[in-house]
Amino acid sequence: MSNDRIPAVLTGLGTCLPARTVTNDDLAQRLDTSHEWIHSRTGIARRHVVDTGTGTTELAAAAGSAALESAGRSSCDLVLVATTTPDRACPATAPRVASAMGLTGAAAFDLSAVCSGFVYGLSVAAAMIGAGTCESVLVIGAERYSAIVDPQDRGTAVIFGDGAGAVLLERGEQPHGHGTVLHTELGSDGTGDELITVPPGERYLRMEGREVYTRAVPTMVESARRAAEAVGWPLQDVDAFVGHQANLRILESVAKRLGLPPERVISNIEDVGNTAAASIPLALAWAADRGRLTPGDRVLLTAFGGGLTWGSAALLWPDVRPVNR
Repeated sequence: MSNDRIPAVLTGLGTCLPARTVTNDDLAQRLDTSHEWIHSRTGIARRHVVDTGTGTTELAAAAGSAALESAGRSSCDLVLVATTTPDRACPATAPRVASAMGLTGAAAFDLSAVCSGFVYGLSVAAAMIGAGTCESVLVIGAERYSAIVDPQDRGTAVIFGDGAGAVLLERGEQPHGHGTVLHTELGSDGTGDELITVPPGERYLRMEGREVYTRAVPTMVESARRAAEAVGWPLQDVDAFVGHQANLRILESVAKRLGLPPERVISNIEDVGNTAAASIPLALAWAADRGRLTPGDRVLLTAFGGGLTWGSAALLWPDVRPVNR
């Protein structure tokens, strides 16, 4: 972040997870699998799933409202919803989310970058604040993957879950720079767009898991390293590494290549599965609730998803208490 750019500061954090959970044993009753098989390969034990009739809008609005409450605010200038599962192809989900939150009149739009969506949204929000376009932006990652995952496909049904996480970014400076988004970096490679996709005319997600793993690990490593270097952080000085919660093996491999010890790696994938654009804010709230993050910590985020897209961010952790719904 350049010295003359207006700082974007994280001031609120909120989440929403459906009450209903589906365990690995539940899945084993209808799929050729077992808890041991799923857990050993993904690190996942359970995932949350919405009830019939609950859409992405409801998840996003609940998480967004929680983030505003966390920040002690009642409004914002922009509602940005990062999602792979909008309630409709047209119009965007974000205006309906803003309206559901009582924010009619606020700017609102969707962002589609699959599992990289939250980092992309964080980057856009910080840039808009830095340019003086907005003073406050609500970035929501919300997903209802149960709507696009084939319940009979063992390759995807065991991985994905539903949920939403949100942060409020505001213009201004905090003591010691706490909460400041220092740098973001983004990238894409459309030659891999068939690796994670809902094919034209089809309903369900298809994923080439092995190839995704092969590409995700080195890409996340290099992206995270560039973000740390951009703000002058030696990797050994990173206090918390929060990667997109795609697969525990991926997270552990990325952290190992970065030279980060296991105690600095934040992961809640065992309890929520892969929630795509919602995964990083859900993991941040999980860590904050357990005292794993303290004000001033150097936090490094990274994600990789369909598109192919990827991105990383460096920020100083704020004095914030998550609100969970």
